[in-house]
Amino acid sequence: MKVLLISPPSINEVSGANPEIIKTERGFDPPLGLLYLAGYLKKHSSHEIKIIDAQVEQLSYPQLKDRVKEFSPDVVGITTITLALIDVLKTIEITKEVCPNSKIVLGGPHINIYPEETINLKNIDFAVMDEGEKTFFELLKNLNNLEEVKKTPGLIFKENGQIVNTGRRKNLDNLNELPFPPREMLPYKKYFSLLAKKQPITTMFTSRGCPFQCTFCDRPILGKVFRKRSAKNIVDEMEECVKLGIKEIWFYDDTFTIDKQRVFDVCNEIIKRKIKIGWDIRARIDTVNKEMLRALKKAGCIRIHYGVEAGTEKILKVLNKGITLEKALDVFKLTKKIGIDTLAYFMIGSPTETKEDILETIKFAKKLNPDYVQITLLTPFPGTRIYKWGLEQKVFSSDHWLEFSKNPTPEFKTKYWTKELSNEELQNLLNYAYKQFYVRPSYILKRIVSIKSPAELIRKIKAGLKVIKLKNDEI
Repeated sequence: MKVLLISPPSINEVSGANPEIIKTERGFDPPLGLLYLAGYLKKHSSHEIKIIDAQVEQLSYPQLKDRVKEFSPDVVGITTITLALIDVLKTIEITKEVCPNSKIVLGGPHINIYPEETINLKNIDFAVMDEGEKTFFELLKNLNNLEEVKKTPGLIFKENGQIVNTGRRKNLDNLNELPFPPREMLPYKKYFSLLAKKQPITTMFTSRGCPFQCTFCDRPILGKVFRKRSAKNIVDEMEECVKLGIKEIWFYDDTFTIDKQRVFDVCNEIIKRKIKIGWDIRARIDTVNKEMLRALKKAGCIRIHYGVEAGTEKILKVLNKGITLEKALDVFKLTKKIGIDTLAYFMIGSPTETKEDILETIKFAKKLNPDYVQITLLTPFPGTRIYKWGLEQKVFSSDHWLEFSKNPTPEFKTKYWTKELSNEELQNLLNYAYKQFYVRPSYILKRIVSIKSPAELIRKIKAGLKVIKLKNDEI
């Protein structure tokens, strides 16, 4: 069986929370979900598998159509997030034009929130809920035997016009069972980030699930139970990346530092094997200490992304972050002293947040003085507590995410929390925040001094010009 896995173009992605600068910072990340599917199928089946990442290859729809036709797949799996639903449907449309008999299977976060709405859309044969590796494998194994497919948990499909939901599949407990993502199946040398000191980069997951209860979290697929890979398993994959010539690894765990002993075990394993590669992590400020930061630095960790989110205690409580501003100041100071770069995540436009609150957040971001900040407008995504509040308080006139999922149209625009401030005011404050942080002589000088190569200089000049060009009225 010929199986094609596609990460669609992002040409028609509906308006998101990020200005152009964020897209530049993000660069291109490999589609890990599809790579895990491919790795699992390669290990457990003899299917012919191909992956197309239309974003990193910057494929137009006609080009993608030609690639699909050339491979002529029996089954096409497409990763699906709500913001890119228009592109998913366009990808399905062109696939059916050239391969009308192919089976279309969708997976990803959107399916878990809107399974029935998804399967009711045109030309979708199956949707995979929850973690997809085993479910997708079993679906392909029994594709011509619908009675067996009905016994496979984690699927939703139609039989004689009626929706069949086979129920949820229990999440995998032992993540060490999963084969490593076969990065060589993609043009892995094209993945990059503006923040990286060296290119190419890749991403890794070392755990799944997050036990914290932030009100804005939109990642229910991985669950609230923290599941982890062993230190040996993690470092084995890092060694594979080194052999491929990858220069930096970004750990995409929601919080890498939940299990403190595992952090030390990973660091010790890297040091023992003398692996030379830069890597960065995401962490909560209440999960690190001096001893851990020293171990991370010694093992090659070059950057930590901390979710601060707000610069007032009032909004931190609304977001249920469980941290304090004082603790954030201490941890950023300590991290920088030990020699690890920092990135701080902030959001503006939270429930009850006023203009004065946002100005305090901007002031606090400058006081923290991380190496980078990423500031977004808070987007009340489906499935989050904040979105539920918005419906209850009539901030939103209707359940717009549900309506969009039933009838996706390119005209759809993301809606923000506008009870206190309008869209225009929020966007203006967002642009102002970026300029206040990045267009500072002291910051610009620090970044120029840290540049390691002409290519890095060019990337950062381009990003800086985009910040300077951001429009904002007087605050």
